[in-house]
Amino acid sequence: METGDESSSTTPDALSAMVAALEEDIVFGRLHPRERLVEDDLMVRFNVKRHVVRDALAAMDRMGLIERRKNVGALVRSFSAQEVKELYEVRTMLETEAARRIDMERVPSRIEHLIAIQKQHDAAVAAGDARTVFRVNLAFHRELFSLCSNQTLQKAIAEFARQTHPIRFASLVSAEYRERAQKEHWQMIAALQKGDIDALVSLCASHLLPSRDAYLHAQQYRL
Repeated sequence: METGDESSSTTPDALSAMVAALEEDIVFGRLHPRERLVEDDLMVRFNVKRHVVRDALAAMDRMGLIERRKNVGALVRSFSAQEVKELYEVRTMLETEAARRIDMERVPSRIEHLIAIQKQHDAAVAAGDARTVFRVNLAFHRELFSLCSNQTLQKAIAEFARQTHPIRFASLVSAEYRERAQKEHWQMIAALQKGDIDALVSLCASHLLPSRDAYLHAQQYRL
């Protein structure tokens, strides 16, 4: 028998909350690559009807977080070493190009907002609040790349960043990684303030490597 009443299970907020919760489960390694997502279990956990679960799984499929296989169902997306390397190669190309294209005339009016976001990140790192670190980190990079006037490039960055969410768990759970990211964010802010685009481009490239390498290392020992 399906669990949950129709009025509480069909709201956009309920669907969004479910997707966000499952996304975080994947990002933080509570759900592992190739782990099956069972509709009946999700209905009970979130107190929703089956069609809501299926809507959520469809949304996660579009986001690149899961894959659905005939006669198997929904599985947390897994990546081969080659796929990981290619995804991060594309992310590096996109994000470094966006850094090169930042409109420095926009920086003075936007830098304080970027700093305010980073202070939220600092507080979350200090508190060991990995969930908030994850969400504020996304906000930091969204604000940073919004300084590039090419909106299509911004959307491409967001899309490929989302596709790598299942790859990031091995680094996000590490306090050392979170502190390194925090330090690099402040270095990016300093580069912006100085107008040093070359330094910013270099930082954007190196900033991506720990999550890529941590996933590859973890999967090497998982296999």
